[in-house]
Order: sequence, then structure tokens, then C-alpha cells
Amino acid sequence: MAISVGDKLPDVTLVKATAEGPQAVKTSEYFAGKKVALFSVPGAFTPTCSAKHLPGFVEKAADLKAKGIDEIVGTAVNDAFVMGAWNKAAGSDDITMLADGNAEFVEALGLTMDASGFGMGKRGQRFSMVINDGVVEQLNVEEPGDFKVSSADHMLGQL
Repeated sequence: MAISVGDKLPDVTLVKATAEGPQAVKTSEYFAGKKVALFSVPGAFTPTCSAKHLPGFVEKAADLKAKGIDEIVGTAVNDAFVMGAWNKAAGSDDITMLADGNAEFVEALGLTMDASGFGMGKRGQRFSMVINDGVVEQLNVEEPGDFKVSSADHMLGQL
């Protein structure tokens, strides 16, 4: 069963891409005490993710923070090195990348998809959420192939 609005995030380990290298973080600790705009993509450097999803959050970072967002987090089923390189290539210092290399986060959320037909294996669906002190306040899950409700613009309209 997929996570819902009002649910607490599952406690799993993600890996933060930092200048000093990968740093393991527990979701229960990382998302505590702050309001976070999280977006998840099927893969870093993939076409829609790189052309639309990440750039939208980069462009709207100041607007999101003006509406009470403390941090913007991007995640995907990729390793921390790939997530860090993607942020360096197309992101900004306003985005924190958390790698879900083993798909533990999206599995615990109930938001996996099978991308084997594209040679990508198990991945996370495209979605976004607002998390307040570890609790899901908004959840926007895309239909397969769509990019509408998980955008930064859509999230801004919800805040």
C-alpha cells in the first residue's frame, strides 16, 4: 500500500551527496523539525527529469522557500555519486540530493515502478511531496509517462 497524506515517512537510510563524499542519513532524523519539498524522479540525467523536473525546482527554489519550505530535496534510485554529478551539472546549491540506490525508500513508500523494459530495473515513480516534521502533508504521484502534478509549479499552488 502506498504512503498517504498524514502518514509518517518510513525510517530508512538514504545517502546524501556532499562535497566530502556520500553521507548516510536516516529519514527519521533528516526530515525531523523542518518542512521539506521532496521530488522523486525515475533517474538522474533522464530526459524529462533533466529537462523539466529538476530545472523547475531550481527555478522555483526561492518561491518555495518564501512559502515556508526549509529545504528542497531531490531523490532517485541512483547512487550518491550520480545524484551529486546531476546536481552539479543541472541543479543548484538550493537542492539537496538524497540517493536511494537500493530503492529502499520508494519500496517503503509503496511507490516503485518496473522500468526493466528500458533497461533500468526497479525505480521510483515520479512524484513530489511536502513533508512537515516527517509527516506527509501533500503527495503528488504522476500517472506513468506524465509530468504534471509533481512539478514545482503544482507544489507552489498547494502551499
